[in-house]
Amino acid sequence: MKTFSKEAGNERVREIACALCGGSAFRRWNGRESLFVKCRDCGLIFQNPQPVQTELVDRYDEEYFKYETENEKQFLDLMELGLADVDFKAVEKSLPAKRSFLDIGCATGMLIARMKERGWHEQGVEVCRPAAEFGIRERGLQIFVGTLEEARFPGGSFDVVHCSHLIEHLTNPRGFVEEVRRILAPGGYFVVTTPNADGFQARLFGAEWRSMIDDHMYLFARRTLRRLVEDSGFCVLRGKTWGGLAVGTTPKPIKHLFDRMAKRLNFGDVMIYLCQKKEE
Repeated sequence: MKTFSKEAGNERVREIACALCGGSAFRRWNGRESLFVKCRDCGLIFQNPQPVQTELVDRYDEEYFKYETENEKQFLDLMELGLADVDFKAVEKSLPAKRSFLDIGCATGMLIARMKERGWHEQGVEVCRPAAEFGIRERGLQIFVGTLEEARFPGGSFDVVHCSHLIEHLTNPRGFVEEVRRILAPGGYFVVTTPNADGFQARLFGAEWRSMIDDHMYLFARRTLRRLVEDSGFCVLRGKTWGGLAVGTTPKPIKHLFDRMAKRLNFGDVMIYLCQKKEE
């Protein structure tokens, strides 16, 4: 599947400090013309300068809705495989029968529809209005149209908060993770999936890596994502990576070998963390 991306338009941009350590010393990452810099203090990779969040939302329009509907079955399969990788069934067993699941960046709601079928109280958040309205109208789902911060859910509302390929699109990932913590019930779980900037594909392809696109504000490595969630009040329970080589870049037998090795040796192109909210 091709990654959805729109080239930067005329959005306002601003210079920012490192969202992880507050540092202000950077070097260009993967090429002099790169959009991305790497913090010299903590290693976080991000666009700098970068657009303001309110204007980025406009990129997720009818074109994005079409992309999501064309690929939603594949995306659901990948999300469920990711949940299996971090043993989400064990999480389900640890929670009471009445339990709530929030998916942020839920698109048309395929994942929360599946969770609803399994007895969860479902809630979605999606900035793409056509996608959210499709999920509401066609699937009878509860989806808030807007950002997580705009939803203003009461504290302690959810047992599980999930986001897949979302955090890299945000301009304030620390504020986002802190808001996730606020709305989680005591001992609640946070599941986050994002590209892995220290994976094999990132190192192999460099400036041509498929995740180096205009729509990605941040590119996390395993240690920078771990630091972000731990600094924000979570402990990491389990983590996995997957994806050795992209489809079409090598013969299938070699791809399958690299895929198995990537998961076993933890150098995959995508990573997932299962985190738990620490006690106050």
